[in-house]
Amino acid sequence: MTEGQITETQITETQFLAPVVRPDEDEVERSLRPRRLGDFVGQERVKEQLAIALEAARGRGEALDHVLLVGPPGLGKTSLAFIVREELGVGIRTVAGPALERKGDIAAILTSLEQRDVLFVDEIHRLNRAIEEILYPALEDFRLDIVVGQGPAARTLTLDLPAFTLVGATTRTGLLTTPLRDRFGITFRLDYYTPAELGLIVRRSAEILGVEIEDDAADEIARRARGTPRIANRILRRVRDVAEVRHEGRVTTAVATEALELLEVDCEGLERTDRDLLRAIVDRFGGGPVGLSTLAVALGEEPDTVEDVYEPYLLQLGFLQRTPRGRIATDRGREHVGAAVEREDRLF
Repeated sequence: MTEGQITETQITETQFLAPVVRPDEDEVERSLRPRRLGDFVGQERVKEQLAIALEAARGRGEALDHVLLVGPPGLGKTSLAFIVREELGVGIRTVAGPALERKGDIAAILTSLEQRDVLFVDEIHRLNRAIEEILYPALEDFRLDIVVGQGPAARTLTLDLPAFTLVGATTRTGLLTTPLRDRFGITFRLDYYTPAELGLIVRRSAEILGVEIEDDAADEIARRARGTPRIANRILRRVRDVAEVRHEGRVTTAVATEALELLEVDCEGLERTDRDLLRAIVDRFGGGPVGLSTLAVALGEEPDTVEDVYEPYLLQLGFLQRTPRGRIATDRGREHVGAAVEREDRLF
């Protein structure tokens, strides 16, 4: 069998092997996700446009146009995919883009979909090209072309697929190929949240978790959550642990501050590694410029991790600049490093 061909046996076997559930989603994380569009906090323009599209699709009894969700990690792309499913009252299949390695994987998933179902592909920019080629006719014409057999006996089978909605999530839209990007009828870009919006999210999550929290404590957590609901919920769970172990369970401002100091999350939301990155540029490399690979070695991290995980928030705060010659710490970044050193000297 040549590269890219699929046997009928492979399709049958892949029905049982297709990755349909993300293994890293635990029960607590799922419980904190909003289930309906009205419960989703923030992203007002996205919500307004999505509500209209959903209402129109329901009114016509059609599948929603394919949706591309773009934005940094933790802003609610997965939550919106499940909200689309809930609002339409249909089924959903979920898979991570890198997990789709063979054509048989995507073929098995596509043939198992029901009418108007949602297929959610996280990290869709990491799909391999062979999988993309199968998706093109599936997205445009709801058709699956399969090559069965090999050599002169090879034949092409065309399977009709039910009308479905692909919801793709990506943190790096620039890595999507143009043919794939053009097949999405709706594209939403999610922005970072304001402290006020995150405060509402923290209070809602605290209520779900059964945590008694003061408004000022919720606002303090929100201010240090880097504009990201996932981080706000993560900090809330750690603050809850401190409140239960060292105090009486109630989260006051003092308890929240104590927990945040224990977690080494400073007033700007920077964690230890973020500050180490800034210090490396300022102290070891004279403020820069310093190349990405050199900086990664100094931190003991991979270059991709530095670029994708640590740098975006520092760039957003204006603490860091990317230049053709390398990374440079800005005046604000230098000031923050100096203030952080003074605070740590006082603590220790």
